[in-house]
Amino acid sequence: MKRRPTIGCIIPAYNEAETIAGVLDSLLMQTRMPDVIHVIVNNSTDDSVEVAGHYAGPHTRMTIHGPQSTVVYVHDIGKNPDKKVGALNYGYSLVKDMDFLLGVDGDTTPEPNALEALVEEIASDDRIGGISAIYSIDDSALDGVMAKFLIAGQRAQFSAFNMQNLLKGRNMAVLGGQFSIFSTRALKQVIAETHQRTPWVNDSEVEDSLLSLQIKSAGYLTKISARAYAHVGGMTTLRGLDGQQVKWNYGAIDLMWPGQRGDTRGQPFHPNLRLRWFEHLSMVLNIATRLMFIMLLCASLSISAFVFRAWWLIPPAVAVLLNLRVARSMAFANRRDYLFALLMFPAELYMWIRMGHFVRAWLKFFSRAQTDNWAAQAKAERGKGSAYLYPFLSLIVFFIAAAAIWVQLPINLQSDILAACWPVLGALTVIQTAWMALKSLRRYRGYKA
Repeated sequence: MKRRPTIGCIIPAYNEAETIAGVLDSLLMQTRMPDVIHVIVNNSTDDSVEVAGHYAGPHTRMTIHGPQSTVVYVHDIGKNPDKKVGALNYGYSLVKDMDFLLGVDGDTTPEPNALEALVEEIASDDRIGGISAIYSIDDSALDGVMAKFLIAGQRAQFSAFNMQNLLKGRNMAVLGGQFSIFSTRALKQVIAETHQRTPWVNDSEVEDSLLSLQIKSAGYLTKISARAYAHVGGMTTLRGLDGQQVKWNYGAIDLMWPGQRGDTRGQPFHPNLRLRWFEHLSMVLNIATRLMFIMLLCASLSISAFVFRAWWLIPPAVAVLLNLRVARSMAFANRRDYLFALLMFPAELYMWIRMGHFVRAWLKFFSRAQTDNWAAQAKAERGKGSAYLYPFLSLIVFFIAAAAIWVQLPINLQSDILAACWPVLGALTVIQTAWMALKSLRRYRGYKA
């Protein structure tokens, strides 16, 4: 009889009183239940311990594979200076002797067969060090136009990212902590080879990205599942989204940039970071083409030199086509996802918001400011802070300054600048449009993101 692998589930929980019950319910409804579930409550000021405490103890239920049992433990580790990283490592110490570690965020609800799919795949190949589920943003129970808009944007962003990884041999650069399974053998090898005391370290802004790199460097594969889906909590305010995305971008830059920053060694040529470099270069192109178009359009109108060309409608049409392909690729697409793609304006506005996060992260990195981005994100999620407004204010100041300089130039020089810059923008737009067209025409080989 084939041995059944053991699975220890750890759930780091920080102020998750509103969502932790749903997470535990979804785990207890799995077709393959974890052997043990540890809820690690840390730094919480809400009722997370009390809510999770109602689930503490043994649970048994009948599944399609027969009766299955698990035990839920709730640990309140109080004030923890290492925040989520400290909770993850505490959980690892409890399950390190099991075959696999399942990491679940305190606001993630997996589909009923998600864990079974992850276990079947990771147990079938000893080369796999970790597998991530396919993440979709939960868009249920949303109030307000802003929340619905931001969640639709995040759903499209996640879907496009997931599909990129699925089409690249299902190689996953980042084993996101929302719902990923790890081989404890691989984690122990990472600890030995990196001379760390624990799998996760607190000197990286993106602890899951760094661990994924280390697992890959240890000779293991990092994969994304083709069948396991999990729904994660999204950011419903501009403040919260800014805090999350700036932290993610900053952490990625910290891993990508060559040299030494703190205790994190830059690894610009690591194979797991190639997609990250491409994403950042693509964002630079997006920023350049949009800023150039707005500036050249306003400049042309100011001297009555604007002439509309019908072929200018091709790039936005191709963008809508690509956005529709992204919506169609979603496993749980709904009417809001298709409207987000078809109307074009919501997707374009969301791109401008992402560009602001991108610029702010790079400026933060080069300023070498010693800031706690974990604390900044938590503060933003509580509705505090105004840093999310900086990109918009900076953009307004930039356009005002550019306009002030433009009106001072002689008309001949203005004409020469327009004559030189419009062809440059045209060439960049042709390249960008061709790339979008290729992406919209590629086959998805039956994958759903």
